[in-house]
Amino acid sequence: MSAGQADGEATRLIAVDEISRHQSLEDLWLVVDGIVYDLSQFAPEHPGGPGVLLQYAGRDASAAYSEVHSPSLIKTSLPPSSRIGVLDQATITEEWTKPPPRVHGPPQKTVDKPPLDNLINARDFEVAAEASFTPKAWAFVSSAATDCLTKERNGSMYSDIMLRPRVLRDVRAVDISTSMLGNRIRAPVFCAPTSMGRIFHPEGERELGRGCQRVGVPQCVSTSCSFPLPEVMDAVDEQKDAEVPVPVFFQLYVDKDRRKSEALLRMVRERGVKAIFLTVDAPVIGKREADERVKSDESLTAPMSGARARNDKKGGALGRLMGNFIDASLAWDDVAWLRKHAPGLPIVLKGIQTAMDAVKAMEVGVDAIYITNHGGRSLDTAPATILVLLELQKCCPQVFDKMEVYIDGGITRGTDIFKALCLGARAVGIGRGFLFALNYGKEGIEHFVNILTDELVTTMQMCGITSLDQVHPGLLNTGAVDHLIPGSDEHPYAKWRPKLRGSKL
Repeated sequence: MSAGQADGEATRLIAVDEISRHQSLEDLWLVVDGIVYDLSQFAPEHPGGPGVLLQYAGRDASAAYSEVHSPSLIKTSLPPSSRIGVLDQATITEEWTKPPPRVHGPPQKTVDKPPLDNLINARDFEVAAEASFTPKAWAFVSSAATDCLTKERNGSMYSDIMLRPRVLRDVRAVDISTSMLGNRIRAPVFCAPTSMGRIFHPEGERELGRGCQRVGVPQCVSTSCSFPLPEVMDAVDEQKDAEVPVPVFFQLYVDKDRRKSEALLRMVRERGVKAIFLTVDAPVIGKREADERVKSDESLTAPMSGARARNDKKGGALGRLMGNFIDASLAWDDVAWLRKHAPGLPIVLKGIQTAMDAVKAMEVGVDAIYITNHGGRSLDTAPATILVLLELQKCCPQVFDKMEVYIDGGITRGTDIFKALCLGARAVGIGRGFLFALNYGKEGIEHFVNILTDELVTTMQMCGITSLDQVHPGLLNTGAVDHLIPGSDEHPYAKWRPKLRGSKL
């Protein structure tokens, strides 16, 4: 077939009656975004199995496709010969538009969400999400490693730190703007990198980007994003304020095939990302039992990593099954590799959990460190992140003068943000909260951030300060947790070391 013939066939109008006649595995047509595709040759090789394609054979599969794939995937991964025409809109009937019975993928919930205006704190978003997310989406976002102790302590430790208010100060005008890596932002909050955003909202990370731009806080896009980076950046550009640009950062999982990561870094630089957040706390994926118990939709993909969802004898945890590409050999020497392939971009180490590693990060010359334990999703009984921030203040206060310090984990109130800032954090990341807010689209993200920033402003006023350059540890009483903070890299009294035992054979 000549190129001219292919172009002519690809633009011809095809009626619904003709499309409906192609419903077998050997002769399979379907429609995505108004384009008619012949998937007869591709169906047996479909990574999610041919079943889901047969379910929509002879029908419009646009809605089902958009739940799990980026718009560009079908256009770039199939040969031009698969595109055989354009749906004739005039022939569409009501019966043809009805979706087929759902036999593939996780069951759907039909519980109505409460109106957005009814939500008055961050936890309200979580309650709404639990009621309305699919079982798999809820299992994925709410799960944490093994017994979930670190996840719980991330939040509960904030309640053990008391505020010490100051009075009789003029606090009429409050400014909560700050900067991250030289980029001005409206509030000391950013959207932490999260994966698989499309299981929470059809536009996933694209909608997160729009919402973050609306409220002037950064988004950190994950390697395991539901969309290719250019599609996220296109959505960001739609909402961007030219006069007050809000930065976008990129979180990198290093691929076992370093060439793939190097190509990804080239694209990151081309699209104007402002920093690389290198994840260092997940050389392997933690055991997340709630996520394992619910089967994955095997048509889910992460386009930047190339990972695909599947199920096995251990369960269906998306993180474990889609994280096999991560390079567990990553070491301190690889910071130089990253610097070589991301020249000019600031480097942030994401996953610092001890003072010793904070000092090492300072010595290798990164621009910032990010205190996080992956929301309790990697290693259970790792320390709550606010305790790590205190450990840095106790054991290596010099790092705050050399690098910016960020923190996430368990932050659900403006008072939590305030406490982290008083202990030296430049900004706080929030992951699950933004995904709960994504349940309501960009309007939900805007409402969520405004709730937290309103609480932060109130806390600052009650404590007698009006800008973030006035926060300091003296505004806190940490006595209830001080005994939990290590004083050195050694155990205070246990000095035992294992001895090599020679074989008797």
